Amino acid sequence: MAKPIGEDSISESVASRSSSCSQWSQWQLLDSILPTGGFAHSFGLEAAVQTRLVSSPTDLETHIIHVLDNTASLLLPFVYSSLKSPDIETWQRLDLLLDATLTNQVSSKASISQGSALFRIAASVFTEIPSLKMIRDASLGSSKELRFHHAPIFGLVCGLLGMDAETSQRAYLFVTLRDVVSAATRLNLVGPMGASVMQHRIAVVAETVLEKWKDREASEACQTSPLLDVVQGCHGYLFSRLFCS
Repeated sequence: MAKPIGEDSISESVASRSSSCSQWSQWQLLDSILPTGGFAHSFGLEAAVQTRLVSSPTDLETHIIHVLDNTASLLLPFVYSSLKSPDIETWQRLDLLLDATLTNQVSSKASISQGSALFRIAASVFTEIPSLKMIRDASLGSSKELRFHHAPIFGLVCGLLGMDAETSQRAYLFVTLRDVVSAATRLNLVGPMGASVMQHRIAVVAETVLEKWKDREASEACQTSPLLDVVQGCHGYLFSRLFCS
């Protein structure tokens, strides 16, 4: 005779299923099929190629590592601060602060473009989190001059999806690495197989970068590679270009 299913067993089953569904949402956030516009940007790689700063596979790998380090030092603090307190007041404050921090017009526009797309997509896809749509709708009608920068929105979405701080910050670096390597492939700097090998090799360095810059407040944000910022700022002056930034 089968034993009756107790309330505790039902509760555990529901909790387990809820946790599993949450993981599906977290993985979807990192899926390249999510139309956030990341593949329209090269993070300054196209400008670096045309200015001859990157002309070999070795240069490319060095450039990507510098991009990761600069991203971690400048943007991870905004991801961390936002996911730690995923509410509308914190997000709006961080958005305005990052807008004042980014002096490079090209990177600022790229951040706004990707952030706006991510917020719109996240609010439409993750309907199990109604606060995402509520925050977005309230912000669109706000009198504040909000820009919808990518890093604070990424942190906000991660926080509401229940991702822990370290995983969220690692995810942000992963998305950056993925997009830069993809750009290198489309610029014909490296083939698809070579790009995969390079991405796997750089992942070890990326983990070291994460350990160095994780869990910092937005007030600690800084740039480690100002030359990258200068080169990316020249993107709008390129005679011919494939990417938006």
